[in-house]
Formats: sequence, structure tokens, C-alpha cells
Amino acid sequence: MKFLLIIQMNPATWESLSEEERTEIAEGQTGFMEAITATGELVGTQALADPSQSTVVRGRPGAFTVTDGPFLEAKEYMGGFYLVDCENVERAHELAAMIPGTDRIPVEVRPVVYLAGYGLGEPAGA
Repeated sequence: MKFLLIIQMNPATWESLSEEERTEIAEGQTGFMEAITATGELVGTQALADPSQSTVVRGRPGAFTVTDGPFLEAKEYMGGFYLVDCENVERAHELAAMIPGTDRIPVEVRPVVYLAGYGLGEPAGA
């Protein structure tokens, strides 16, 4: 089964960490990636830019608008993710707990229900 492990960034939490703690979390990602690559569970990973660099598109082809944003009221935002393929949700939880910094930065575990190459309604990689 495929799961998205979503790293929820909170700028206040991140700023409250020491430079040493931030470096430890950032550099620890490499070891985590190597570990889940070795087990064959890593499908992909990406880090995302700060939401201040985002835009929002509304409309349809030929009739759309682009605005700065999203200017969310939420304290947390999606800072990055790991897409993993593992046996079950319990294993996905174990993998999420292995991500450096999860004692301070929460990780949302969300099942993937559609992935390119699979039909709608089919479990992604089940």
C-alpha cells in the first residue's frame, strides 16, 4: 500500500529550535532516505518551498486567474513529503516515526487512493 508521509512545518516551532537541532533534522533526512531506499519502501520524496512563494490558480483553460497566496490562516503547512510503499498503515506509522524531528515536527500519514497507472477507485499499489 502507498502512503504519503506529510511533514507539517510550523515556522514558530522551527524558529524555536537551535541551529544545531535544525541541522540535525535536515541532515538526518539523508539517513532516513537511505534506510527506506534499502528496504524498497521509498517511492519518492520532495521538499516544498515556503508558502510565501506559492500562487493560486482558479478557473479553467483560457479563463483562469492567478493570485499570490494561498495566505492560509493555519499555523502549519506542508513542508515536504515522502511517498512510501509498505505493507500496512502500522508500518507507515513506524516509518513516519523514523523521520528525523518527529518529536517536534508532526508527520501526517495519509493513504494514497489514486496514483498514475492505476484506475480510479483501485488501491494505489495494493
